[in-house]
Amino acid sequence: MRVAVVTGASRGAGLGIAGALSARGWRVYATGRSITEAPPGGVAVRVDHGDDDAVAALFARVGADEGGLDLLVNNAAVVHDELTGAKPFWEKPVGLGDVLDVGLRSAYVASWHAAPLLLRRPRGLIAFTSSPGSVCYMHGPAYGAQKAGIDKMAADMAVDFRGTSVACVSIWMGILLTERLRAAFAGHPDALAETARHAETPEFTGHLIDALFGDPELAGHSGHTVIGAELAVRYGITDEGGRQPPSHREILGAPREPSAVVLR
Repeated sequence: MRVAVVTGASRGAGLGIAGALSARGWRVYATGRSITEAPPGGVAVRVDHGDDDAVAALFARVGADEGGLDLLVNNAAVVHDELTGAKPFWEKPVGLGDVLDVGLRSAYVASWHAAPLLLRRPRGLIAFTSSPGSVCYMHGPAYGAQKAGIDKMAADMAVDFRGTSVACVSIWMGILLTERLRAAFAGHPDALAETARHAETPEFTGHLIDALFGDPELAGHSGHTVIGAELAVRYGITDEGGRQPPSHREILGAPREPSAVVLR
């Protein structure tokens, strides 16, 4: 059985990704600070991804119980309640910067521990969840720096994995129909339906990651940032109700292509 670790799976994107992978036959270790339940066939592990010792213990457990790892989905991030809004960054809480710890650094630490386990398998993948906020102004400089860092981390880790069986890909998700977003439209079903036309379910990215893992040309994607909606067209994957979520490339910008230069 293929084994995955999905970080930040208590709610939102991580919860949906973990559920989609489980439905496609993966054994999923779903992590989060408050997680209480894993998808069917999975394992829920309470982990604070700001605690390096707890992260080390997680991957030690996976190694001991499974003998290796096929997939790591780096999704854990601190999302502050006051993330959105028109205020400049200095008028928002300084805590918004915590996403550079649990969100960017935490992805590096998880990948560091996962790498030896991934290399034990015939094929491995580190998938990072990201967004167009890496290239356009979205929610302020801390959020943007975290997303840009995630995309660059995928590119640079791919260089270190070159010549191995492990690939690294960053995936831009669209507007997510999370529990929080649905709650924001409570009592306004027509407005929710209109938003849903341009949005993605949290499970959508999980189905994309499963297809990406099975792609014979996976190595060709390594080091790149891809737009999830465009990847779905490539693989013939639709979202809830048969919808094809739109790519926002023309509106929000395109992923940056990494330079081919390598300096060690």
